[in-house]
Amino acid sequence: MNAFDSSIIHFLNQFAFRSVFIDRAALAMTQFYMLRGLPMIALLWWVWFRDGPDKLRDREIVVTTIVAALCVLALGRFLAHWVPFRIRPFANPELGLRFLVSSEDRIRTWNAFPSDHAMLWCAVATGVLVASWRIGIFALAYAFLFICMSRVYVGLHHPTDVLGGAALGVGMCLLLNLTRCRHFIAAPVLQFSRRHQSLFHVGMFLLSFGLVTHFDELLMLGSSLLKSI
Repeated sequence: MNAFDSSIIHFLNQFAFRSVFIDRAALAMTQFYMLRGLPMIALLWWVWFRDGPDKLRDREIVVTTIVAALCVLALGRFLAHWVPFRIRPFANPELGLRFLVSSEDRIRTWNAFPSDHAMLWCAVATGVLVASWRIGIFALAYAFLFICMSRVYVGLHHPTDVLGGAALGVGMCLLLNLTRCRHFIAAPVLQFSRRHQSLFHVGMFLLSFGLVTHFDELLMLGSSLLKSI
């Protein structure tokens, strides 16, 4: 482990098990969808439905941000398989530390880098920032301080896991939200939304639900089906 990660992890770990409230709050941020993804998706839908002279631009941003979120999830899965494996802090006995998370057997063998949560929610927060810098600053602060850093605090990730994931998420969203890219991505989707409003909103609801839950149940179902074949 590099000195940067080690110093921050050791600094944060000294506060673990000292406050029941802080410990439970940090664990809740890593476990409950309603604290993690739901506020971010709610802000994205606020951008979609808010009135104003830039309503078309707002909706283009929402569509493009969702596409960026899906892209970073796919990129995260790809990188996790192809970059050198990195053990998670809670599973690393060489650190000699005790973390709040200690028995996550399901992810013990998953690559810690990059943090797909950091990638996803920083991408969504960046989309909100592109639409409204005031609300977007709040969204980015919430994503980084509460969603990302809580995962470092409990031992799920190293600081560079979340920093790298955040940079990839922000970069992907900003890239796709360049004016020409945004028009190209959003135009056919918005045209479909005008022609088939009911079908479009049902699809967006299901997609939003999938993002909030990180597609966990769908991935578990797909994994079970593959194992049974």
